[in-house]
Amino acid sequence: MNHKFKVDENKCIKCGLCVNDCLTGALEKNKDNLPFMKNPLKCIKCQHCFAICPNGAISIMGKNPEDSAAVKQINPDDILNLIQTRRSTRNYKQENVPKETIEKLKAMLNYVPTGCNFHKLHFSFIEDINVMDEFRVMVNNKLISLLNTKTVKFFADKLNKFAKYKDAFLNGEDVIFRGAPHLVVVSAPIESPCINQDGIIALSYFELYAKSLGLSTLWCGFCQAVLKLFPSFCEYLQIPKGYQPVYVMLFGIGNIEYKRATQPDEFTFTTIEQHEIEVGIFDKIKRFFWNFIR
Repeated sequence: MNHKFKVDENKCIKCGLCVNDCLTGALEKNKDNLPFMKNPLKCIKCQHCFAICPNGAISIMGKNPEDSAAVKQINPDDILNLIQTRRSTRNYKQENVPKETIEKLKAMLNYVPTGCNFHKLHFSFIEDINVMDEFRVMVNNKLISLLNTKTVKFFADKLNKFAKYKDAFLNGEDVIFRGAPHLVVVSAPIESPCINQDGIIALSYFELYAKSLGLSTLWCGFCQAVLKLFPSFCEYLQIPKGYQPVYVMLFGIGNIEYKRATQPDEFTFTTIEQHEIEVGIFDKIKRFFWNFIR
């Protein structure tokens, strides 16, 4: 396996930062204290060595340090405000997001973290509102046909959680897509070590960056359920063979503007201090059940 690991000896100051930060131990120092790739099979292509080098002396996989973005100081209050003012949006302008803005979103997604640096996520975008309308009609017609069958209608009426959505859906409301002009589906190979976590993390980055670009977003669990139940829609969205859809996010230019952050109820927090634990067998069984109930 050739990782094209190269060291510019004129730039290398032999600080050892790259070797110390190599989490798999693929790098070591030679007799001249220069880093080299001793165990190529251990390398997971995380590029930590490439990123940490203070002088840009390291190149790996043909990457040029001069082509990388420099680390900038960011105002943490601005990041906090972005998080505080993000809102789920269900009201969109019926127009396409500019192509260049979508390209910025795509480029950003290449930087999202993945478990074990298993960098094989796939993103299916609907970038044109006409395509989105076609997909919307296909999904809605499929579900209307399903909900009109006696068996499904019976159980839908019995499930209070979904009864109100069923009635609204059958009355012609766009319950699933909320009029959004675009969507993105993240999918991952079924052999991914962190198949569900990787996709959720990616879309979390997506929605915050979309917010910074003036866009609105909505996590779409209904559409995710549709993709799970009806594989033909996975084919429509060109999700690769051997990939599993992880989640769906709607996005577009919001037709409303929020003026301030909400004031949410606080979560609970625990600060752990040194202590002894004694757990009975029944408590262990209950905890095991809670851990795997979903």
